[in-house]
Amino acid sequence: MKQILYRLFEHRYLDRSEAQTLLQNIATGRYNESQIASLITVFLMRSISVDELTGFRDALLDMSHRVDLSDYPFIDIVGTGGDGKNTFNISTAACFVLAGAGYHVVKHGNYGATSVSGASNVMEQHGVKFTTDVDRLRASMDACRIAYLHAPLFNPALKAVAPVRKSLAVRSFFNILGPLVNPAIPKYQLLGVYNLPLARLYTYAYQASGVRFGVVHSLDGYDEISLTGEFKVTMTGKEKIYTPEMIGLPRVQESDLFGGDTPADAARIFDAVMHNTATPAQRNCVLANAAFAIQVICPEKKIAACLAEATESLAGGKALQALRKFLELNGEG
Repeated sequence: MKQILYRLFEHRYLDRSEAQTLLQNIATGRYNESQIASLITVFLMRSISVDELTGFRDALLDMSHRVDLSDYPFIDIVGTGGDGKNTFNISTAACFVLAGAGYHVVKHGNYGATSVSGASNVMEQHGVKFTTDVDRLRASMDACRIAYLHAPLFNPALKAVAPVRKSLAVRSFFNILGPLVNPAIPKYQLLGVYNLPLARLYTYAYQASGVRFGVVHSLDGYDEISLTGEFKVTMTGKEKIYTPEMIGLPRVQESDLFGGDTPADAARIFDAVMHNTATPAQRNCVLANAAFAIQVICPEKKIAACLAEATESLAGGKALQALRKFLELNGEG
C-alpha cells in the first residue's frame, strides 16, 4: 500500500488491473484503517479515472454475492451521496412510486455515510429484515414489484470499509462505486451525482456497460433532481438542462428537502410522502425523480406523461400499497 499511496500522491493513476487488485486487498483485510483513510483522501484531492473506476467495479462485482433477477426488467434509482445536503430519502421514495406505477425495481442501498439516513436506515426504521435469499427477493418482486439489496450483505468490501467511511463522514470513491455494483445487474438505472465531472465519468462507464441509463445532477450541488434550480439530465444518446418550470413544477427551497436530525425523522418524512400527506415540495421532488426514471425505461414517453404516471401512483395510493406489501413480506415478523 505504501508504494501505491506514493504513486497516487504524485498524481499518477492506476490502471484497471491495479485498481481491481487494490480493492480486492482492501476487502480481504490486508490494509489497516489509516491506510484506507489515506486512500480515500487521495481520491478526494483528485478525480478518479475511468480505468480506476472500472477496476474497482470489477473487483466488487467479482467478490459480490450475485443474485439472478434477470427475468424482471428492473431499474435501480440511486444517488451517489456525498452532496452534503442531508435530504430525506428521495430516491427510495421514488422507487416505491415506480413500483406502484407498475415497473420493477431492485434498490441497492446502504446506511448513510455522509447523511443522517441512507436507504438502509429508512428500511430498518420500518422493520425490514435484510436478506440474500433469492427466493424471498423473487417473492417480493412478484408481489409488489420491488426488492431491496442491503449492500454490505452482497459486497464484502463495502462492509470492510464501513467503519472508516462512517468515522471520516466525507464522500469517497465508495460513494461513486455503490451505484455501479448492484449485484443483480440492472437493465436500467437512474443515477444522481453531486457534480458535473462525475456525471461525465459515469456516462463513459455506462456507455460501455450496455445499461440504459439516466444521470442527473442539480447544478446547485444535489445528487438528485432537487427542483431548487436548474438540473442536467444525461440519458443514453442525449443530454439536456432543465428548469423545474420546464417540467411543470415550481421551484423549492433547500430547507424544504431537509431530512431531519435522526433516521426516525427521515422515516417520518418518507412515510408522509408515501401517504401523500407530505409538503408539495417534498412530494414534487420525489415525483420528478420518479418521472425521469420512467423515461429511462420508456424513452419514447414525454416527461409530462411520465410525471402523470408517477403522480397517479402516489396520489392514487398505489405507491403506498406497494410499500405496505413490501413491508409485509420483508418485515421482522
